[in-house]
Amino acid sequence: MGSIIICTKYGAPEVLQFKEVDKPFPKDNEVLIKVIAATVHIGDTKIRRFEPGLGAIKDFFFKPMMRIMVGFRGPRKKILGMELAGDIEKVGKNVTLFKTGDPVFASTEFKMSAHAQYCCLPEDGAIAIKPSNMTYEEAAPVSNAGLTALINLRKANIQTGQKVLIYGASGSVGTYAVQIARHFGAEVTGVCSTVNLEMVKSLGAGKVIDYTQEDFTLRDNKYDVIFDAVGKIEYSKRKKSLTKSGKYISAFSLSGNIKLKSKDLIFLKDLCEAGKLKSVIDKIYPFEQIIEAHRYVDKGHKKGNVIITVK
Repeated sequence: MGSIIICTKYGAPEVLQFKEVDKPFPKDNEVLIKVIAATVHIGDTKIRRFEPGLGAIKDFFFKPMMRIMVGFRGPRKKILGMELAGDIEKVGKNVTLFKTGDPVFASTEFKMSAHAQYCCLPEDGAIAIKPSNMTYEEAAPVSNAGLTALINLRKANIQTGQKVLIYGASGSVGTYAVQIARHFGAEVTGVCSTVNLEMVKSLGAGKVIDYTQEDFTLRDNKYDVIFDAVGKIEYSKRKKSLTKSGKYISAFSLSGNIKLKSKDLIFLKDLCEAGKLKSVIDKIYPFEQIIEAHRYVDKGHKKGNVIITVK
């Protein structure tokens, strides 16, 4: 037996329920992971609240589509959670890439299902051996938020010396984006709130802008890349601060359908082990306090990542 957390209907954190189920059994091409750490991120809470978070007008038009994609009265995928780290407990008979006992980190992508004591994933999915210098709590968010930052920044084909602005630099995706853009050789400017300025600087941002005090688009500065890690830059303002050939990229782009790959996770693993990528952890909650974790994320002020430990 194992515990799972299910979301059967949309609403406040209290809609989440604990349930005991039989331990899943991996298919021939799957591994069974005993989950040690997972995350609660904004994507989980948006699904639970049924709020796309694209802005009032876009949400009005997108919600009918979201019901078809996610579920009408409640999430079709009732076990939320997209990021995890743990140990492989069992492998399917055709699995060759992993063995029992391997410590791994993985993204479940839109299969969700990370908020559970056990999770089955295909061996060719977004799964890799955990960075040796990271705890399970530190590794879990790299598997999805780190990958999201990497894949989006690669679209920009960043060159050494280019000026890159990360909007929402103190969030889960943003904290990784600052570090990855710096690794690519960019001159990074991070936009965040007052309380997070020093933290974003410590991640490698050469300059920081406090969005509570000023609008970066009113400055004369021009950027080769603007990466909107929180999807909140107004359309009318996006081009004001870009160079003529500059690119605006949003982590919430609806073009989506990005396939997360294990080779990209391995790339991030190497960065972690080289000391070039670290996880910012705001709070850690035990599994049984998942409702409190959702309440905290709902406030919209988390720094980096919120972790849940599964026992």
